[in-house]
Amino acid sequence: MKLFEELKWRGLIKDISSPELEDKLNNESLTFYWGTDPTADSLHLGHYSSLVTAKRLAKAGHHPILLVGGATGLIGDPRPTAEREIIQKETVEKNLEGIRNQVSRLFDGKAEIVNNYDWTKDVSFLDFLRDVGKYINVNYMLDKDIIRRRLSTGITFAEFAYTLIQGNDFLHLYQEKNCVLQVEGSDQWGNITTGIDLIRKKIGKEAYGFTMPLILDQYGNKFGKSEGNALWLDKEKTSSYELYQYLINTDDSMVIHYLKVFTFLSREEIERLEKSLHENPEAREAQQALAREIITDLHGEEEYKKALSLSQVLFSGDVSSLTGEEIRLVFQGVPTFSVHESANLLDFLVNHGIVSSRREGRELIGAGSISLNGNKCMDNEFLITKENAIDHCYVIVRRGKKKYYLGIFE
Repeated sequence: MKLFEELKWRGLIKDISSPELEDKLNNESLTFYWGTDPTADSLHLGHYSSLVTAKRLAKAGHHPILLVGGATGLIGDPRPTAEREIIQKETVEKNLEGIRNQVSRLFDGKAEIVNNYDWTKDVSFLDFLRDVGKYINVNYMLDKDIIRRRLSTGITFAEFAYTLIQGNDFLHLYQEKNCVLQVEGSDQWGNITTGIDLIRKKIGKEAYGFTMPLILDQYGNKFGKSEGNALWLDKEKTSSYELYQYLINTDDSMVIHYLKVFTFLSREEIERLEKSLHENPEAREAQQALAREIITDLHGEEEYKKALSLSQVLFSGDVSSLTGEEIRLVFQGVPTFSVHESANLLDFLVNHGIVSSRREGRELIGAGSISLNGNKCMDNEFLITKENAIDHCYVIVRRGKKKYYLGIFE
């Protein structure tokens, strides 16, 4: 497949500014840019599809520029429902540095990274109105989808003018770096076309853009959101193990689509995994490949192996080899309680709400349904102490096959 055909096959093309872009992507070497505002000190998994697409274009011979919006981040692009909170300049600068380092690592230091504050900070308000605002009609701006949706509830001039700043970024990069293409998520289509229009009207040149569909889960939520919280690309904010758990639980109906979008696996390999998914879904081979490819790309092979190992330990129930740090990581979110004194097993289960009554406790212990630190325990009177806790601190109780509890000696 040529590049454009591959992008279409992978589901990475939603809007395209001009049919001639197909030939240019296939046969020329273009300078393109993708941008993001530094609203946090790390990108999240929802950004990752755009970064992978940028890497895909770079592998095909195109030159990537990754813009971190130190200027636009101070304003905030319009949201569909309400205005964004203004971020302090010091926070924007801190966030910008974190994202710059992250992107540089992802591209092995080979991506050109720019900050639009560098060419915006010295532009006066009057100069901006004359050099940019003069070329963009208000009716044209009002017709933008995101602006239309906000007119009924109200939109500030700062948000309204955001598209002019982003359009000016495209113009600046076109003139200074021969950047002829902007690539973004589909929610940025209006801002891309503003830049194309500004370039055409002001300097009489043709620029291009295409957008990628926003990636959603099976429930229609943005990919990478877990119970309202972003899954961060920074492993200090979201561990490789947490990423692994999210990806390995990808719904069967979505996993092949994600393999196309988020990985560099070939069409032949993805079609093989699709066949495996249909013939042997319980093996979750496609989900395993998705987790392996994403985590290895983001954090390296060792981090993937560590996440896989921790997952296998939890599945097998052999938790006695875990370190304290690994225990806290693996058992995030399970019922956790403090332990203040030694107790026999039956009292321990009752006192900490693991069973509803002593009778239920005796039945579960007698049936071999209770494990302590990975070992089945069938003795009601077994004494749980600091000395037999993992690291003299942790007591991991498994009830049945999957229900875990974590006690921590104080």
